[in-house]
Amino acid sequence: MDMHTHTDAHDLRHHGDAEVRDEKLIDLAVNVRTDTPPDWLRRRIADSLTGLAAYPDGRVARAAVAERHDLPADRVLLTAGAAEAFVLLSRALPARRPVVVHPQFTEPEAALRDAGHEVDRVLLREEDGFRLDPAAVPEDADLVVIGNPTNPTSVLHPAASVAALARPGRTLVVDEAFMDAVPGERESLAGRTDVPGLVVLRSLTKTWGLAGLRIGYVLAAPETIAELERAQPLWPVSTPALVAAEACMARAALAEAEHAAYRIGTERAHLLAGLAEFDEVRTVAGAEGPFVLVRIDGADAVRERLRSLGFAARRGDTFPGLDRNWLRLAVRDRATTNRFLQALDQALLMGG
Repeated sequence: MDMHTHTDAHDLRHHGDAEVRDEKLIDLAVNVRTDTPPDWLRRRIADSLTGLAAYPDGRVARAAVAERHDLPADRVLLTAGAAEAFVLLSRALPARRPVVVHPQFTEPEAALRDAGHEVDRVLLREEDGFRLDPAAVPEDADLVVIGNPTNPTSVLHPAASVAALARPGRTLVVDEAFMDAVPGERESLAGRTDVPGLVVLRSLTKTWGLAGLRIGYVLAAPETIAELERAQPLWPVSTPALVAAEACMARAALAEAEHAAYRIGTERAHLLAGLAEFDEVRTVAGAEGPFVLVRIDGADAVRERLRSLGFAARRGDTFPGLDRNWLRLAVRDRATTNRFLQALDQALLMGG
């Protein structure tokens, strides 16, 4: 692993939705599960519209999230998506030396920089499988951000390795936006109260298809939650989003999410098997998220050819630690994957 300050020109504000916006392409660029939200969740959200005249009241949703993670409610903060949580953390918590472990979702670093922080990076390396070595993080870092499973590498770090980053006086932020796509949510730190300075972020966007509704939450010590809550505007989460949060914490919903996680694993294995047939393609081993990271020489040109063939893939060069030779591919159903693999074959031949 390498340490770097942010002196390069990565576009930290580029997100996968930009790959498909305003164009009719088959979407492998965004990691939201397809065919979502499910009908039952749409109905719950629609029914909530009759109560829009009243100000939002998050107590029931907050209690539902707390019960789901076996925590007291004062350890939960509901947010307008995980992205709001990154902004709150950057503005509300003091940090002399924040460090972000890359490659990972770029919004945490962007939020820290917008708040005036100088951010150091720990870059995980391809030759190490993008695996975490806790010793690579500087001892004097007082705020550390890491994703698990990590976007875009799809690596699931052992919970013990992530927890080993904790120190007295350090805030350890673990972005678990994709953890509910991992069967059994193994390696999750959500619900842990024995890790000093731990802050876990969760999103309901990916599994439930709620990117447009903006709903996520933070799990942390009560004093940290209180600091973040003071930095929020009044009524930051809408009534429909609160209803969605409560609904997604129900036992039947959690069982549905677990079933979806197993199905994603099956579909991911099919995608990886297909990619293994291409000599030009190298995949990051051990993918555990609803996406895979691949290296192809000249992937930026391949991505453009794929667009001409009707498929959008996520460019990798906006992630610190990666360059133009990387693409992130969302896991889709078998039929879509088969069509994509045929298009990839054509795209590679077009460049040969």
